[in-house]
Amino acid sequence: MPARLALWYFAYFAAVGVFLPFWPVYLRELGFPAAAIGTLLALYSASRLVAPHLWGWLADRSGRRMAIVRAGGAATVLCFAGVFAVGDSFAGQAAVMAVFCFFWTAALPQFEAVTLAHLGRDAHRYGRIRLWGSIGFIVVAAGGGAVVAACGALVIPWAMLAGLVAIFVAGLLVPEPPVARAQDSATPLGQLLRTKAVWALIATGFLQQAAHGPYYTFFTLYLGEHGIGERTAGLLWALGVVAEVGLFAWLPHGLPRVGLRRLLQLAVALSVLRWLLLGLAVEVWALLLVAQLLHAASFAAFHACTLQLVQQRFGPAHAGQGQALYSSLGTGAGAAFGAWLAGTLWLPWGGALTFVVAAGCSALAWLLVQYGLHTLQTVDTPATNPDP
Repeated sequence: MPARLALWYFAYFAAVGVFLPFWPVYLRELGFPAAAIGTLLALYSASRLVAPHLWGWLADRSGRRMAIVRAGGAATVLCFAGVFAVGDSFAGQAAVMAVFCFFWTAALPQFEAVTLAHLGRDAHRYGRIRLWGSIGFIVVAAGGGAVVAACGALVIPWAMLAGLVAIFVAGLLVPEPPVARAQDSATPLGQLLRTKAVWALIATGFLQQAAHGPYYTFFTLYLGEHGIGERTAGLLWALGVVAEVGLFAWLPHGLPRVGLRRLLQLAVALSVLRWLLLGLAVEVWALLLVAQLLHAASFAAFHACTLQLVQQRFGPAHAGQGQALYSSLGTGAGAAFGAWLAGTLWLPWGGALTFVVAAGCSALAWLLVQYGLHTLQTVDTPATNPDP
């Protein structure tokens, strides 16, 4: 079972490895300006505001999470195919982006719940499975720059389509997890949603994902402005994810010793440093490499901690809706806002100041972790049960 779970993550993040580094390059090839690119990338994130709630509710009610993931995978492939028909029409690109992302982005929160359900008491092994997603990203991001340089940007949508097909096929191999039955002792969902610490956790995810907006939207183009080509840009993307793989591999042994909240505090603090380095020292190669290695903190450590905090707080009875809520109002809304803000600030302010703004977002997230999550009970090892 772990191998089949890992294969799905590999396929999913291989597609992400096409989309995040190279989709802005494809849009630029079509002639779209920076503001339009930022808006289109914001639609990718905005789709996570609605779709995960619907999918999470259906999954919790039916208990058939993988059936929903498979159906969404098929719909994603069919909807994305429309990109070949719309060409350089902004309205057409926006429509295709909104529809295909409605299905694509909603699958991941449910598959995270599937993975934790299959692992059960072995949830500490999550990092070793999830790291295969990072490896998929590395393979594509590292090799993608060379392919784009050799074949041109018009190869990007074909590579994306192949990745989406691979996600659908991998989903066919994963069985349904055991159905978590709601118990009388389970905390009602409405009561959970009235907890201040839950909303502080969601706000933390919002700010941290917003801070990634300039990186996910313009990093490849930003490097180009400083004389770094697409081939090297792909390798730099891959370096960040190599650090991510190392963090995920370390988690089963290190997390119980460090603790969720302490690791979360460190991750967000290092995120501030990362964005300042990208904004103020991008031309210093040693510091640029350090900034990419800090992806282990800004994304991997942060994601692993918040995923487990959400799972602990909502428990198996509300796992789908809990992950969907965090994915939509937290990381989804934050990513949409971050992409929009980056597109708005990029031309008048420049890339350097835009990354400084990103550092400010992570600084606010650190304050929430430090002072807003103090009432959120945690355990030091992953759990699938809600907090007592």
